[in-house]
Amino acid sequence: MRLRIALLTVLIALAILLGIRPLDRSDWILENVLIVLGLAFLWRTRNWLPLTDASVWLVFVFLVLHEVGAHYTYACVPYDRWFESLSGRTLNSVLGLERNHYDRLVHFLFGFLLAIPQRELFLRVVRARGIASYWLPVQMTLSWSAIYEIVEWLSAEFFGGELGAAFLGTQGDEWDAQKDMALAGLGAVLSMCVLAAIHRRRGYDFQQRWLELRVPDFARRFD
Repeated sequence: MRLRIALLTVLIALAILLGIRPLDRSDWILENVLIVLGLAFLWRTRNWLPLTDASVWLVFVFLVLHEVGAHYTYACVPYDRWFESLSGRTLNSVLGLERNHYDRLVHFLFGFLLAIPQRELFLRVVRARGIASYWLPVQMTLSWSAIYEIVEWLSAEFFGGELGAAFLGTQGDEWDAQKDMALAGLGAVLSMCVLAAIHRRRGYDFQQRWLELRVPDFARRFD
């Protein structure tokens, strides 16, 4: 619990700091609505559906990256300028890229980082085992990605103008939504493959073992 409180405190402090003078105040508010709802859910379920410390760290890292994107708007995060100050060249020029790809990175990490906490959910709630326990987080990631893209579209239609465009962040790419979902799915697949390889090498599923030892049986609450 101390770890969770400490990381939540750091995250709130960071959100306040990055919220003092964001590039677009309205977009910053929109970007943080879902985060507030997500954090409220995690806090409300902390006792009967807890996460391992590793998963808590993964959620924290993802939310920090999101807060950076919310501060600058995803399409304007100046990673090229940061990289150039260190190396003398922009990252896009090194990789042969044209658009700002910070949003692509965060979509990929949404799958790569958060598939692991989602697997813990399936291990506890539906008692998924074997291949299913690795495949269900991939499906869930793709589902959440599709829902998010729909929310983006509806928000852009509702607000319109510069705010809608900033929140949507397509940067002129008509296939932006499909690419974002594909990257999230790819991240989840890679994450589950790495996790399965670690479990196979160790000879046991450390997520399942931790949950069995530390968490009362969630399913019994509905018996």
